[in-house]
Amino acid sequence: MRDEEALVARREEILDAATDLFAEHGYSDGVTQALAERLQVGKGTLYRHFPSKRALFLAAVDRVMRRMRRRVDEELAGIDDPLDRVMQAIRSFLAFFAEHPELVELLIQERALFKDRKKPTYFEHREKNVARWREQYEILIAQGRVRDISVERITDVIGDLLYGTIFTNYFTGRRKSAEMQAEDVLDVFFGGILTDSERRRRYRDARPGRRDASPA
Repeated sequence: MRDEEALVARREEILDAATDLFAEHGYSDGVTQALAERLQVGKGTLYRHFPSKRALFLAAVDRVMRRMRRRVDEELAGIDDPLDRVMQAIRSFLAFFAEHPELVELLIQERALFKDRKKPTYFEHREKNVARWREQYEILIAQGRVRDISVERITDVIGDLLYGTIFTNYFTGRRKSAEMQAEDVLDVFFGGILTDSERRRRYRDARPGRRDASPA
């Protein structure tokens, strides 16, 4: 058991250092050597854990998403109300990437360097985890707290919004705190920008029979 724990600890140590180096220097030829020097190990030690630089990089990107998921789950502990869970998840997601902008860099590099992959790691994890959020929206719809529209449509829109937000923050620099940004997203997404009277006016003329054409 101790040997297994030591292997896991060494793997995490390698990924920690590799994440920093990839974020700082990109997927460059010298990363593997720099990693071995930083950890004061031979390259053979690295290859025992990761058979190639590609495998090491993709493992680092995968861990980005696992760390984000763990952060969200930890901050959801003790929250039972489905709407509160959704709102806290959004806050936690934005806070995580605001605190670790270097991890966004790895997502960018993966998309640029590994176009042979059918789905980038971010979207692989998103697809694996989206069912639990769709379940939350189904509960909210059943409770009459969310409009009766496709839950796939809801999760697609909010997922794309958050994905775009972390990249906009990375490229342009955050203009406000992650907390303030999360509150803006929540206010506009859940509250909308139209007044009640304008929503009623617009939906009065909506196509009859459309399932999602009725206002809240």
